[in-house]
Amino acid sequence: MTDFQTIELERSARGFATLWLNRPEKNNAFNAEMIRELILALNEVQSDKSLRFLLVRGRGKHFSAGADLAWMQDSARLDYNANVRDAHELGELMHKLYHLKMPTLAIVQGAAFGGAVGLIACCDMAIGAADAQLSLSEVRIGLAPAVISPFVVQAIGERATRRYALTAERFSGERACELGLFAECCSSDQLDEKVTAWLDNFLLNSPQAMRATKSLLHQVGSGALKPSLRTYTESVIARVRTSPEGQEGLNAFLEKRSPAWQEKN
Repeated sequence: MTDFQTIELERSARGFATLWLNRPEKNNAFNAEMIRELILALNEVQSDKSLRFLLVRGRGKHFSAGADLAWMQDSARLDYNANVRDAHELGELMHKLYHLKMPTLAIVQGAAFGGAVGLIACCDMAIGAADAQLSLSEVRIGLAPAVISPFVVQAIGERATRRYALTAERFSGERACELGLFAECCSSDQLDEKVTAWLDNFLLNSPQAMRATKSLLHQVGSGALKPSLRTYTESVIARVRTSPEGQEGLNAFLEKRSPAWQEKN
């Protein structure tokens, strides 16, 4: 297992992992080292067939304050080509998280600014504190939310992204729920209880079926009806039904018993 300096990767015996941003003294701000370590951690998670899903969290008071000041100062001194390489690393992180084969859930408290909003948008789902403060803050410092913008549009839509990317105004966890960025919000002191409820719900589901469904939904996209998509969806259900977990799930349902993956919990 990789020895990380800016993050932690915890594996639970219950079959899931938690990826912690772990620079609480810097409000979990991103820098080049954290981005590289997050990419390495996602590679580890992707290759671990025992994991059912991934949680993404921040240690301390804040989920992430966005880009680290020292890192931004270093970036300002780089030439164009070096900045492209720098941006490519961030893009690699976002793409790996978005395309991770298992379900992902972000848990957000405190501040989530700039690239942190992108990280949340790349997760399949997010929950957070009602008093969390989020912002696409890049234009305030003369930048643009370029690399994260496709994922934010996917999460909250084009119109809302235009508003918050162009104004850089802060919005609350409650507003994040209204926008669809958060699936649920609650008071800060109820957040861990809410996480437990989500964990228990995920653990009811077939690990293989969740992976297959995530892959399916990436292919379905906006749901435009095409003959090729119909053929693909028909092949997916046939493949899942005839798989060992599919057979176990169907037999358990018909026999009125719990499937094997639930018995392990």
